[in-house]
Amino acid sequence: MGTSGPADMAAVEIAAHHRRYLAAKRIFDIGLCVVALPVVMLAFAVCAVAIRLESRGPIVFRQERTGRHGRRFQMYKFRTMVENAEELKSGLQHLSIVPPPDFKIIDDPRITRVGRFLRKTSLDELPQVLNVLRGEMSLVGPRPTSFSPSTYQLWHTERLEVLPGITGLWQILGRNAATFDERLRLDIAYIDQMSFRTDIWILAQTMLSVVRRSGA
Repeated sequence: MGTSGPADMAAVEIAAHHRRYLAAKRIFDIGLCVVALPVVMLAFAVCAVAIRLESRGPIVFRQERTGRHGRRFQMYKFRTMVENAEELKSGLQHLSIVPPPDFKIIDDPRITRVGRFLRKTSLDELPQVLNVLRGEMSLVGPRPTSFSPSTYQLWHTERLEVLPGITGLWQILGRNAATFDERLRLDIAYIDQMSFRTDIWILAQTMLSVVRRSGA
């Protein structure tokens, strides 16, 4: 039988360190969500009333997203569009300013007035705290895509090795990146340097970004 060399032992130690980090990251996610729950519930109530007063339809919008290891899950967001937004999407496809499989148009007519404010302040993402508590998402990580893993190229799949996040490196460094590939390179950069220091820095920068946009 052969013996393990230094390289093998180093690989084992790195894998063990990664597992410890992910376990601690999960505890951190749950702890922060529980501590913030009173404020989250108050903000949730205010947003829910505003959405209900403006337009018909569910307060919380559920959409299938791709998570860790390609598993599909229901991601929660506050509804920021009119009730039949998905039905209208096909008729607006030609106006998209990003290549498929992404979809984005300028001044999307499906977005409500309350929805524009929620998006500007990122409050539309607030219900994803439930996804974090359910273990489907993390506070920090690659944003989950709406399209299935079958759309991914082989090199894209690296982003599926970790839980998707409410915020990530792309949200603070590349919000205007036009293509999925450009955003994915930022996701991979995050995965390559995952640490509590990086996570806390991203969370802090996200909060600053939210405050600056709401004050604009």
